[in-house]
Amino acid sequence: MRTIVSCAAVAALLSLNAGCARGPHDSSIAAHAEAPVDVGSPAPTLRAIAHNGTTVDLAELRGRTVVVYFYPRDETPGCTTEACSFRDAWESLDKRKVVLLGVSSDNVESHRDFAKHHRLPFLLLSDADGRIAQAFGVPRVLGFTARQTFIIGPSGLITHVHRNVDPLTHAAEIGAEIP
Repeated sequence: MRTIVSCAAVAALLSLNAGCARGPHDSSIAAHAEAPVDVGSPAPTLRAIAHNGTTVDLAELRGRTVVVYFYPRDETPGCTTEACSFRDAWESLDKRKVVLLGVSSDNVESHRDFAKHHRLPFLLLSDADGRIAQAFGVPRVLGFTARQTFIIGPSGLITHVHRNVDPLTHAAEIGAEIP
C-alpha cells in the first residue's frame, strides 16, 4: 500500500528536522503552562518519568540550571548528532551542576535503547501525548516535535530560548551560555 503525503506535510516535517514514535509507557507525564514560555517566563510545571525510571519534577530542580532540549526522534541522524554532542559536552555541563533533559515523542523503551546505544549520561523524557511540548510552546506536526531548547535558571525562570537549532553546533552554543 502506498501512502500519499502532501508537499505541505513534507515541508512541515522537514522544518521540524525529523520524526517521532508513540508508545504505551507514557501515561505518567504531566505538564502545563500558565503563560507563554519566553525569556523571563517561569518554567512550566513538568513532572515525567525518565528513561531510567526516575521521576523528574522541575519544581524539585530549583536552584540548579536545567536545559530542556526537544528533538524529533531517537536514532535519526540529526537527533543522534545532537544527543552525542551533548554527551561529549557532558563533563563540562556536569561540573557546572547542569541538569540536561532530552524530550521527544518516543516511548520510554525507545529512549532507554537510545541512551544505552549512545552512552547518554543525561535523562530522556517521553512526550507521546505532546503535553510537555505544548507546555513549552514547542510545535508538533504529524506527531513530530520541533527541535527547540530552553535553559531554565536556578530561580526557575527561562533564561534562554532556542527556536532554531543546528544539531552540529547546539551543545557548544548551550555550553557557552551557561555560567
